[in-house]
Order: sequence, then structure tokens, then C-alpha cells
Amino acid sequence: TLRLVMLFALMAVLPGLLVYGVSVQFLTKSIESWFDVRVDNALEGGLSLGRSALDNLLRDLTKKGETMALMLSDQPESAHITYLNTLREQAGVQEVTLYNARGAMLAFSGNERASLLNDRPTPSILRQVRQQKTFAAIETIQGKKGLYLHVIVPVNVLTLREDVRVLQLVQPVPSQLAQDAETVQEIYRDYQELSLSRLGLKRIYGLTLTVTLLLSLLSAIALAFLISARLSAPLGILAKGTRAVASGDFSEMPEVRARDELGILMQSFNSMTRQLADARAVVEFNQQQMETAKVYLESILAHLSSGVLAFDDKFALRTVNPAAAQILGVDFPSFRRCGLSCGEGQEPAISGFADEISQQFQESSDKEWQRQIEFAGKTHKQVLLVRGTRLPAAVGSGYIVVFDDITHLLQAQRDAAWGEVARRLAHEIKNPLTPIQLSAERLEHKLAEKLDNADADMLRRATGTIVNQVAALKNMVDAFSEYARTPKLNLQKLKLNDLVQEVLGLYENSACRIKAELAPEMPEMMGDMTLLRQIIHNLLRNAQDAVAETVQPEIALQTGVEDGWVRLSIHDNGGGFPEHLMPRLFEPYVTTKSKGTGLGLAIVKKIVEEHNGKMQIENLPAGASVAVLFPSLEAHHG
Repeated sequence: TLRLVMLFALMAVLPGLLVYGVSVQFLTKSIESWFDVRVDNALEGGLSLGRSALDNLLRDLTKKGETMALMLSDQPESAHITYLNTLREQAGVQEVTLYNARGAMLAFSGNERASLLNDRPTPSILRQVRQQKTFAAIETIQGKKGLYLHVIVPVNVLTLREDVRVLQLVQPVPSQLAQDAETVQEIYRDYQELSLSRLGLKRIYGLTLTVTLLLSLLSAIALAFLISARLSAPLGILAKGTRAVASGDFSEMPEVRARDELGILMQSFNSMTRQLADARAVVEFNQQQMETAKVYLESILAHLSSGVLAFDDKFALRTVNPAAAQILGVDFPSFRRCGLSCGEGQEPAISGFADEISQQFQESSDKEWQRQIEFAGKTHKQVLLVRGTRLPAAVGSGYIVVFDDITHLLQAQRDAAWGEVARRLAHEIKNPLTPIQLSAERLEHKLAEKLDNADADMLRRATGTIVNQVAALKNMVDAFSEYARTPKLNLQKLKLNDLVQEVLGLYENSACRIKAELAPEMPEMMGDMTLLRQIIHNLLRNAQDAVAETVQPEIALQTGVEDGWVRLSIHDNGGGFPEHLMPRLFEPYVTTKSKGTGLGLAIVKKIVEEHNGKMQIENLPAGASVAVLFPSLEAHHG
């Protein structure tokens, strides 16, 4: 549009400037021609000629007046009035008036009374006349047309009593001469005014031409803009449509109802945008469906308790859910775009887990496989039930691995099995123990007095051995019964510090002093005081047994709060736990002591789990640490 406007404006400007230049030159020369020297001289000559003719008439009338004044002075005063008319007729003057020195009219002679000058001479004229000076002028009379010759001369009277009299002559200028003189005067005056305004005329006409040219140019530019806008409107619509398409807006543009190339182009463009809009709608719908499916799948994976790992055909990790990272304790973003075996300084457990998965896929070919794999976690060994399968080519090929941590399940199965064994042992062994003990005591009672001393001593030793072993078996059966029995909790609000201080009072006289560090302002918790005392007793006895052979035994008991949990931890500087027994410390008959049933930690763990708590066991650089965590009431209500 701008280019079209500039083109049309240029087409209007060039001829306009040409016409403007010619007009200015023509106007300047025309105005200059008005003020030719010959015209100026001719006007000045005509004006001089008219003035000369009038001056001659005025001088002739003045001479007539002087002659009449001289004749009147020779006549007596009484004859002035009658003689005045004769003199007027002889001189051929139209109007003659006689005044005294004070301006009072004495006599008048004329064709029409007071038809020309009705006013007496002015004082200045009278003063001039008294000084023997003649007044002559060419004047116009108000209410009369034409020019008039006006002459006033003194009339000297011979008597001493009278002062000088004044004779006034009025003679009209011939009408043709007066008309010509006035015409020349007016033309000359107009010519002089025109001459004085010559520069102003040039400026006015130049400004008029300039304004006219500017108005013409502005009109031409406005018309050019309207025409250009009308011509370029389809192109503007098309440009707007292309910008909209470039920004992603495929809405249909207004149609241009024209049969030329632009109309066909706009129709094609609208058809193209409609097709693009339909295609984008399909793509957006498909993408929305994919996003919905992806969100749905991610939501399922995020809420699965099983770990899920997805690999591409080169075993590069593609997808992992939170459960997998939680079970394996691995930061999976470091494994993106590569396999589980990549990365510097990778833990051997992850590498072994990856090798085991890769081997299973190689052995199973296209079949699904399932296997239990032991995984050495950061805190303890885990047993993972791993299942794997190949993905079809329709979804991009690759592999998917699903695994569950069945360590706790196996532990629960073992605990259930041990509980069943304990119940059966308690039932099968406890019943015959009492008859055996009673029979041994009865034998000693009946036969001790009938035998000699040596045989009696041997009998007492044998029966004592039987009784002691029966008592040991009873203690073992009682321990099994306690392990197999599900404790009935008597829950109540309590503070762990109060319970710990109560139990520590029983160990004040022990061989190894216990160092207690109790945190202030511990939150309350729900627990069974009897069972919790049993936990503290068992842990303290285990710590005392662990430092029995230590030169400088040390036992530390600490309480505190950890992420909403009430924590009780006991540290010792004994020999610690053997590493090979760490995964099985909570199983019955697993112990590091020479004496004991190995049920202490198993019972403690069972009581802790009944309180919805958890246990943590670890070896320290010198000794071991056992921690028990219970949920606080504040965390429970929160």
C-alpha cells in the first residue's frame, strides 16, 4: 500500500511541480508588466496636464478677482452692492460674495443664491486676506458634484472708517475637465497603491498558488491512499492470514469475492488453512489421548508397590517408578540414557543386579521369566522376586522388569513357621516334663535311704541332673511359648523417658555403668508399659553380655525425636554383630552368645511391630547400636 501511495503521489507531484513553476514565472512577469515605466510616465503626464489646466483656470479667476477688487476700491462704499453684479457679469464668474473684515456678508451676486458656498471664510483665511494675501484653491463642495475654483482677495476701501473688505469668487470647473482630472487622479492614486503593494501581490499570489498546489497534492495523496488501500486490501488480508498461520491460528480468513488471481489465491489459502486446522485438531486429539494415557500409566506406576524398570532394545533405562528407587535405594536419574551397569563408581550390588537381569533375558529368549534374586542393599540384604519380559515391536521393542521386595514376606513366613514350631514344641515337650521331674524326685526319696552312701550319692547326682535339665527344658519351653504367643497390648499414654529412668534404677549396681542421655520435652506415645520394660531389659542385658569381655566397657542409652518418631537407642563398645548374621538376627536360635536361646531379639522385634514401630541395627567402628522407633502421638494426630 505504501509503495502504491508513493507511486501515485509521485505521478501527481511531478506535473504539479511543473505547473507550479510555470505559474510562478508567468505570475511574476505579469505583475512586473503592470508597472512599466511608460505607463508610469503617461499617468504622471496626464496628472500634470490636468493640474496645469486647473492651475491656469485658478490663476485666471484670481486675476479676475484682483481686477474686480481694484474696481470696487475705486467705487464708493454705497455703490459696491450695485456695482458687484455688473462686475460679475463682465468677468463671467458664476458666484461673487462680498464680506467685511469680520466675515459678515455685505453683498452677493450669483445665478443661484447660496447654491455653492454657504459658509463664510474661516478666520484663518480672513486673517490672510487682511494681510493683503490672496487665497486661491480648487475644492469640492459638500452635496455638489464636480470641482470648484475658490478665490478670496482683499478689497481696499479709501475711507479711514472702514477696514478691508473681502471679495470671494466661486467658479465651477468645466464638468468634462473635472471628470478627466478626477479620473486621472484616481487612476494615479490606484496605480501608486498598486505599485507599493507589488511585493505583497507577488507573495499573495505565490502563497495562493502554493496552497492550491498543496491542496491538490494532498487530495491526490488521499485519493492515491484510498485507491491503494482498495487495491492492496486482498494482499493485506492474505498477509494477515499468513502471520496468523505462522503463529498457529488456523481460523478461516474472510473471503475476497473477486474473480481475479487474488480471489483464487484467497480461496486456495482458506482451503489450505481449513485442512491444516483439521489436521492439527486430529494431532491435538491424538496427543491429548497420548498425554491422558501417559498420565494414567504414570499414576499407576507411581502408586504401584512393585518396582518397574523399562529398557530399550540396548538396555538403556527409559522408565522407572518411585517404588523401584525406594526398593533398590538408587538415584535413577544418573542411569538415564544408559544401562544399570554404566557410571563410574557404581555399587557392585547394582552391577550384579543388572548382570543377573541381562543373563535371564538372554536365557529366556522371548519367554517371560521369574526368579528370586538376593540384593545387597545399603542397610541389609533383600530378597527380590523379579519378573521380566520383552516388549513387542509395536510399542518400540525393549524390555520391562517388575520386582517386589519379599524380604519381609519371607521373614513373616519364617516367623509364622517358628511360631508354629514353638507352639508344637511347647505342647509336645512340656507335658512329659512334669512326670519326669516327679519320677526322679520320687526315686531319690524312695531309694536314697535303702542304698549305701556311694550309691545314694550317685542317685542324688543323677536325680539332680534330671531335675535341673527338666527345669532348663521348662525354661526353654516357656521362652518358646512366650515367642509363639501373640501379646495382648494394654495401650496407654506414656513418656518414654519416665519408663527408661524407672528401668535404669534397676541397673544402678551393675558392673558396667550405663550412661543415659535423655532428650528433654519428649512427646507422648501409646504403649504397653510391661512389654516396653521387657524391650529395655532385653536390650540392656544384650549390651551387658556384649561388653562382658571388654577391658573398659561402655554402654550409652539415648532418647530423642526423629521425624515424628520417638527413638530409643543403645550403643556398646563390644565386639559387634557378625556380618554373616546381620540378615538373620531377628530369627529364633540366632545368637552370638554361648548361652541363651536366641529368642531375645526375636521377641523384642515382635513387640515393636505390635506397637507399629521399627528397629535399626548397625555395627559401629567399635561395638554395635540397636535403635527402636515408636510413632509419637503428635505425628499420629497430624
